[in-house]
Amino acid sequence: MKDITTFDEYLDSRYGKIGSEKRIEFEIKAKAFAIGEILREARKEAHMTQEQLAQKTGTQKSFISRIENGHSDIQLSTLYRLVEIGFGKKVNLTIG
Repeated sequence: MKDITTFDEYLDSRYGKIGSEKRIEFEIKAKAFAIGEILREARKEAHMTQEQLAQKTGTQKSFISRIENGHSDIQLSTLYRLVEIGFGKKVNLTIG
């Protein structure tokens, strides 16, 4: 049983303790991936293709794809445009 670790222990060993440069980089990439997944689900719920969303928001399909796959750093203004213009919804931001 002593070989079993928690997820937090695994992250500490793989990426360093919270606050370390490597861990911060991992957390940023994980959040980018999560935002991409949220946008992909919202797009599917709206029954839109990436191309349709891109046309509606003045972006390109490849950009939407990169965001959904967590391969693009999205600016807050772009997030607002995708959600509010693309889906007709509001973005709520919480800092905790």
